[in-house]
Amino acid sequence: MSEQERTASLIDLAARYGVATEYDDWTGGRRITVPAATLIAVLAALGVPAATEEQRAEALTAHERAHWARSVPPAIVARTGAATPFWVHVTHGDPVGLWLRLEDGSVRTGLRQLENNSPPYDLDGRLIGEATFELPADLPVGYHRLHLQVGSFDAATTVIVSPARIAPPARLGQSRAWGLSTQLYSVRSQKSWGVGDLADLTDLAVWSAARHGAGFVLVNPLHAAAPTAPMEPSPYLPTSRRFVNPLYLRVEAVPEYAYLRHRGRIRKARAQVQAKAARSKRIDRDGVWKAKRAALESIYLVEFSAGREIAYQAYCRREGRSLDDFATWCALAEHHGSDWHGWPAGLQHPRSPAVAEFAAAHAAEVDFHRWLQWLLDEQLTAAQATALSAGMELGIMADLAVGVDPDGADAWALQDTLALGVTAGAPPDEFNQLGQDWSQPPWRPDRLAETAYEPFRALVQAAVRHAGGVRIDHIIGLFRLWWIPKGALPTEGTYVRYDHEAMIGIVALEAHRAGALVVGEDLGTVERWVRDYLHERGLFGTSILWFEADHDGAPLPAERWRETALSAVTTHDLPPTAGYLAGEHVRLRDELGLLARPAAEELATDRAHQRAWMSELRRAGLLPDSETDPDPEEVVRALHRYLGRTPSRLLAMSLADAVGETRTQNQPGTTDEYPNWRVPLAGPDGRAVLLDDVFDDPRTAALCEVMRAAVKPVAG
Repeated sequence: MSEQERTASLIDLAARYGVATEYDDWTGGRRITVPAATLIAVLAALGVPAATEEQRAEALTAHERAHWARSVPPAIVARTGAATPFWVHVTHGDPVGLWLRLEDGSVRTGLRQLENNSPPYDLDGRLIGEATFELPADLPVGYHRLHLQVGSFDAATTVIVSPARIAPPARLGQSRAWGLSTQLYSVRSQKSWGVGDLADLTDLAVWSAARHGAGFVLVNPLHAAAPTAPMEPSPYLPTSRRFVNPLYLRVEAVPEYAYLRHRGRIRKARAQVQAKAARSKRIDRDGVWKAKRAALESIYLVEFSAGREIAYQAYCRREGRSLDDFATWCALAEHHGSDWHGWPAGLQHPRSPAVAEFAAAHAAEVDFHRWLQWLLDEQLTAAQATALSAGMELGIMADLAVGVDPDGADAWALQDTLALGVTAGAPPDEFNQLGQDWSQPPWRPDRLAETAYEPFRALVQAAVRHAGGVRIDHIIGLFRLWWIPKGALPTEGTYVRYDHEAMIGIVALEAHRAGALVVGEDLGTVERWVRDYLHERGLFGTSILWFEADHDGAPLPAERWRETALSAVTTHDLPPTAGYLAGEHVRLRDELGLLARPAAEELATDRAHQRAWMSELRRAGLLPDSETDPDPEEVVRALHRYLGRTPSRLLAMSLADAVGETRTQNQPGTTDEYPNWRVPLAGPDGRAVLLDDVFDDPRTAALCEVMRAAVKPVAG
């Protein structure tokens, strides 16, 4: 028998670690069997050797022994209003003492014991008994500590209590809201440095709220990129999701700028960057960051006021080791390159003595990167406060990417919690027929549990800190994620399960505390029960018009769309609506070799799909009955009016649609074959559109008013 065959032991081992041995494809009509080679590679990434029968037998025994050797679970997850059972392991027959220290410092005792008739386990001659207890239903939300005492032995674990369901923020209540979605880097203004920045985001929020009644602005992930050239353009492949890209700073909004003696040099640098941007058809992040960094280095030398010094130190204390690690990585990257795998061996782990020595020897460089994050924290705080004061119900809606660059800051700092030897991605689906490899290392579910989910908790806290809402990219990855062995095709992966009760529970807890709304991007291949679960917990889903279909593939009638959803016509992975109507998404994929069938066949299917939607718009009375093709601009308005016919609580309109842009920002399945994430905002003629022009553009105003009308309550 070949060791690469799917034996019972391999299937059992995979099941214990949440690795799928079979799954349904995107059509739901075909059951796929995962090859043994994939299972072995994925288990290896989880630290489990499984290439031979001997290794599998040893791993199964080790898994069972590890469970019984643990006195308490690595973390206990509960919901408010529900009693939650949990187990403890002690020497058989020993009395058990349990008590809870709540987050506020108070103590709870008297936990109720439940019946458990499990036989004791022989652990090297010591009989281990299992007892079951119950957390009471009235525990408050928060992170508490459960203590187990048996004689002089003491063990403790984290208890995570999340709200059973999160309610929308009070400012939104039961009403509907519309908002703009935008790729901020593409939205330049007369005062920004060739790339849209946080001051531009603030102005966009104020304009859309004050003039057109918008309730939020959904912005692309603002996560940090490596501070070295070439800067990664994709906001969905950041060096860190925990921190922010200083490219988005407005230099002149830094308070110390006012006290700089030679501001003329900075104004000249800005003018040069702007002039270059005006001549270019691409976003030049490297040129912008080089000029901005030089300006910020000058401002960094300005002495703080006493109050500003206190505020900075308070920020550094709050962010703690995570900030130190990130700032140290940035300084290291500037000396050794942005791929930490190629650094000297002593620098490849954040807790090594060599890293501490480097940080001490380059204290000013490290502190500069801490300072940049403080400035970003201030400008993001101001953006959200200003958006709310302008009348928005939610304000800024952040976007949390699904993963990070494998060579970047988070992968370095969190390497003990990430899976090596695999990358995250997606299996084939209707739109991405070859599957997707995102090149990002996924969380290890076992290591997350062992750390009581602390890295994930910190990530979610950061995501909602400055936002009234957060969109979680590929939220299905908090349930199961597609793991691809390195060197394999995206089609050669399998799903790995996560403890969704813990992951979604933490999201709900942090959103509840921040008063934020959560939108899960739940597109693609989704198990049916998952959307019901998200709805039950109070999280919104995502509906994209072109993907909303009935069981027979026909457009889903507006009245049957989801209420708790953020609904939009298009998304950043498709061309703006004008380009989609022109078949740009088919033409581009054919040009790049991304189609799994002939282009003519794909185009014919797409045209039939669009005709079906035109018929639906006519049925709804949003397009006139006519034998001639309607004007594309008229169709764009009709499609957005159609959103208003749905019960969806949140409606989004792309700023690219508003100005008549036709080019896509991103083509999945490509890197440099297409200028992904490097396309500046432009009108239908291809000419750049500045934010200042948007404010007075009749086309933009008209579509904004369509959206305002769409969310108004129907009279009577």
